[in-house]
Amino acid sequence: MLQQFEPGDYLIFQLESGYALLRVLAVDGSEGDPVWHLAAFNELFLDVDSAEAAINTTGALTTLNPHLALTDHAFESTQVAKMGNAPLADEDRNGLVAWRNDPDRKIHDRSIRLLLGLR
Repeated sequence: MLQQFEPGDYLIFQLESGYALLRVLAVDGSEGDPVWHLAAFNELFLDVDSAEAAINTTGALTTLNPHLALTDHAFESTQVAKMGNAPLADEDRNGLVAWRNDPDRKIHDRSIRLLLGLR
């Protein structure tokens, strides 16, 4: 799955009552053991078209969590689809930079749904 997604990709995943969005900030490590760096957004959507419209509207998305580091196992536990890609701004990388500078950085092995408290 490592080749399918790259920094700046918007990813959508389905919940029982709609859809949520993530953004790929970086992928570290080798193909056999990557660490996925993601940002999660506050907004939930009733359909894919609404999510796509939000991605394409400046300022429509607000960040719930600016950085989550996940194991490959945790990342693959939730099916996601690429919705688009846009260059990352410096402020998009702030959480990633802080994590890389933190000597106690954590890599989560739980699904994104569990980390965000979503079902």
